[in-house]
Amino acid sequence: MSEQARRRPPKPYRRPKKDPVRILAFEALRAVDERDAYANLVLPPLLKKAREQGDFDGRDAALATELVYGTLRRQGTYDAIVSACIDRPLREVDPPVLDVLSLGAHQLLGTRIPTHAAVSASVELARVVLGDGRAKFVNAVLRKISQHDLDAWVEQVAPPYEDDAEDHLAVVHSHPRWVVSALWDALGGGRAGIEDLLEADNERPEVTLVARPGRATTDELTGEDTLPGRWSPYAVRMSEGGEPGAVEAVKEGRAGVQDEGSQLVALALAAAPLEGRDERWLDGCAGPGGKAALLAALAAQRGATLLASEKQPHRARLVERALAGNPGPYQVIAADGTRPPWRPGSFDRVLMDVPCSGLGALRRRPEARWRRRPEDLDGFAPLQRGLLREALSAVRVGGVVGYATCSPHLAETRVVVEDVLKGHGGPAVEAEWIDVRPLMPGVPALGDGPDVQLWPHLHGTDAMYLALLRRTA
Repeated sequence: MSEQARRRPPKPYRRPKKDPVRILAFEALRAVDERDAYANLVLPPLLKKAREQGDFDGRDAALATELVYGTLRRQGTYDAIVSACIDRPLREVDPPVLDVLSLGAHQLLGTRIPTHAAVSASVELARVVLGDGRAKFVNAVLRKISQHDLDAWVEQVAPPYEDDAEDHLAVVHSHPRWVVSALWDALGGGRAGIEDLLEADNERPEVTLVARPGRATTDELTGEDTLPGRWSPYAVRMSEGGEPGAVEAVKEGRAGVQDEGSQLVALALAAAPLEGRDERWLDGCAGPGGKAALLAALAAQRGATLLASEKQPHRARLVERALAGNPGPYQVIAADGTRPPWRPGSFDRVLMDVPCSGLGALRRRPEARWRRRPEDLDGFAPLQRGLLREALSAVRVGGVVGYATCSPHLAETRVVVEDVLKGHGGPAVEAEWIDVRPLMPGVPALGDGPDVQLWPHLHGTDAMYLALLRRTA
């Protein structure tokens, strides 16, 4: 070292700059990872607190939301890229460090943020939340990532489609391999269809409102930032950045936020032809209350009564809130649908929207794809079959049962219905299929029937499944 260098005073320590947007995004990702929380439940209170403290404006909230959801949607792809840039197995990297790296990778590869800004902002975040030592590691990895764009990285880290189609699609479209396989089985067809579906799972879903019949009209919900629903006569789609809570009818509970697929399920059940009375309806798995609120409004127009049952008391309270103000008679109870308090044959129409893997809502809950395991389906199977059996017991002869799931997985959809009707695992139930397709007028690509599977890439909805059954004896 030269004499001049020895005499030069050391650079003063510079404190890291705190970036409220990226710190909030990091906190949301840590909550998802550490507490198995869902981003759509974690993020709103964090954003609200930031606004109240004066740290955020609308653009900041939009960026934080994009960083969180974009990172979660592309987590599998980013993990593969990070893994190619480090000299140790990914499992040996501390999860908080991985979260910072993933946030940085998304800014570099999935947004229009300039490269220098993406790297420097991520390194500053690492200094704040990880310390200076690990910030150097983050800096080195992100500089490697910045050398290529997303397409070049994917070509490098994904196996060729010809060698392993499912693994290729899993890396390119950021889904676990088993999910790719299950969705492909349910969808059928060739490469184009499954790629369209996987890509749709990675797109930001629209916010869709429902005008509850007899309580609100779609005209009340329309404005400069809205579009008509595609399929439901009660749906209105909000453009990007629209705020449902600012809509007066939503504030008053006369309208709500509800995916159009969920609306179609409730409308199809209500439209199914009946002989004889049509007075008592049941929603046997009613939480959190979206379908129950729509069914209650439809029932009220016919002078029918809805019983909304939900096993979890806190979710039953959400149902009560959703139904509050409904003009017709209704009742909300906390009850287990597999051990129901009602008598057999009590109802004319029954909806069982059963607990499931949630693979049909990966647009809204992208983290679910990494949280679920194939063995989870074995845990849902007895419950789904038990609930469907009880639904068929609850309905009168000639009445209609709707079996619905927010999953396209065959083990949660048609296989469940066929097993119950054939008596696998319990007594056989005498019921006949009703063709759902005529009950969803105008909706294309509904398959061969009699049941219906909706798809994000074909219908712009969650991947809702519906089978309608009429009890015959």
